[in-house]
Amino acid sequence: MDEKVLSCYRHSLAHVMAKAVIELYGPETQYAIGPQIDDGFYYDFLLPEGKTVTEADFKTIEDKMREILKRKEAWTRKEVSKAEALDIFKDQKFKTELIEDLPDDEVITVYYTGDDYVDLCRGPHVDNSQELLSAAFEIRSASGAYWRGDENRDNLTRIYAYAFPDKKALKAHKALIREAKERDHKKIGAQLDLFMFDETAPGMPYWLPRGWKLFNALLDFWRSVHEAHGYQEISGPVLSKKKLWETSGHWDHYMDGMFVIPGKDEEDPNTYALKPMNCPNTIKVYQTKKRSYKDLPLRYAQVDTIHRKEKSGELNGLFRVQMFRQDDAHIFVTEDQIADEIFDIMDVASEIYTPLGLTYKAELSTRPDDYMGDIEVWNKAEADLKAILVKKYGEGNFEINEGDGAFYGPKIDLKMRDALGREWQMGTIQLDFQLPLNFGMKYAAGDDTEKRPVLIHRAILGSFERFIGIITENFKGDFPFWLCPYQVGIVPIRESHNAYAKHVADVLKRAGVRVEADYTDDNMKTKIKHFKQYKDPYILVLGDKEAADGTVSINIRGNKQLNDIPLDYFVAMCQKMIAEHSLELIETAD
Repeated sequence: MDEKVLSCYRHSLAHVMAKAVIELYGPETQYAIGPQIDDGFYYDFLLPEGKTVTEADFKTIEDKMREILKRKEAWTRKEVSKAEALDIFKDQKFKTELIEDLPDDEVITVYYTGDDYVDLCRGPHVDNSQELLSAAFEIRSASGAYWRGDENRDNLTRIYAYAFPDKKALKAHKALIREAKERDHKKIGAQLDLFMFDETAPGMPYWLPRGWKLFNALLDFWRSVHEAHGYQEISGPVLSKKKLWETSGHWDHYMDGMFVIPGKDEEDPNTYALKPMNCPNTIKVYQTKKRSYKDLPLRYAQVDTIHRKEKSGELNGLFRVQMFRQDDAHIFVTEDQIADEIFDIMDVASEIYTPLGLTYKAELSTRPDDYMGDIEVWNKAEADLKAILVKKYGEGNFEINEGDGAFYGPKIDLKMRDALGREWQMGTIQLDFQLPLNFGMKYAAGDDTEKRPVLIHRAILGSFERFIGIITENFKGDFPFWLCPYQVGIVPIRESHNAYAKHVADVLKRAGVRVEADYTDDNMKTKIKHFKQYKDPYILVLGDKEAADGTVSINIRGNKQLNDIPLDYFVAMCQKMIAEHSLELIETAD
């Protein structure tokens, strides 16, 4: 079933659910809106006084929907005037409000399901309810939702339902949802003691000791790749005066997303804002001295903390936060260096994604409605980026997202799919002719003239916080060896084995391996269980034989075992996985 047909079926089933709820809860039920969504549909209701929908009611509503479908009622589309529509829905307050918002000459369509249910809708819908008899649907939840998202308006009951072409597709989707819940980074993050949140700082994560080790392992890897590609790392202020953001254009285009520390009044020059982006700071670094064409390309990398204001309802673990560390870089180039630099950025992306088993596709985002600057400059920038993508991937092998560029320039977004098939925007490459103009940036060209550099804004991970949330779910917490907070857990069987265990720990630490050991008098199984809980890749169990032979016995994550492995061999195994940023664990002694 193609997407258009599936959308029609889901939207039609939303009407059937509305009809079912009205029949069950009474004609005084007020029904609001009921759109289709990615995996089904929902409908919003204001139920009669004292009536509610709980999980115990789901099957009753589903059964009533199936009863309605078996009536095989015809669906009739009718065009009506605004006055006629107001008369049809005179007892429905939400439909009336929607109609009153329309122009007086608007042609309005309504759909009848049988003779006793009518809804305000553009359609399209099925011709007869019997077309929906083979569809599989299931109510999944009921929750509160304010009318038109306004907390000062009616609090409605929103009923969500899954809807798919058949039972097999519904079953597969429910299995995917269960797997997604198991992979939820908020759940895994708590289990592994990676991060936490507190109500005193909404959307601003605390990194716990284990999580900070993981964070820094990723950061060290990120730095090594960038150093190899000629980037210089800098850091700048988190707080800057309003003047900086006015020059950059963020004050006009992004102020609602900024945390502002006001002065005495709106005109006070001592008004400050926490930075939502690093680019203006980087430009200030560029301007500390006169630049020559010989300095370009000049690549600055930056992992400073930035803040962006979000609505509380939009915050979601590490995926949507108000404080994060942007995996940022800003590159100053001449116009004829653009193509080579973007190709190099693509290489950086591949070098970072590949050790994590991630693949990506590119998408070109073009001029938004609130763009800044000259339209001819925009046209040239978009044409340049498209030509680069055609050369890199071939005509038609990338997507174009019209109107989704940044306000200062078009961009290339890098998107990947995770283990659940979800698509994520990871990296972004943004071409900017506008900020160099705003800040009066110059460089001395080879012909003794002054020219303006082009600025490339660039991120590969997006933000460290969000990226770690994504890969936590992708790996289900089973991180690659090189990335794990602790790579080896050490379990001496008895306290008499602690001396050898400490020797093993020291050898591994000197080799650059992150080690944790349990020297307490707890029993061996308790110690092993503790390290398994944290998903340490290797747990070494050390007793008399290992101490005598200078070996280790290994419990490998996933319940495999290796026994009597020479310590130096195990050290070499660990160093190999670290050096190669291996995706898989070594599980044999070959």
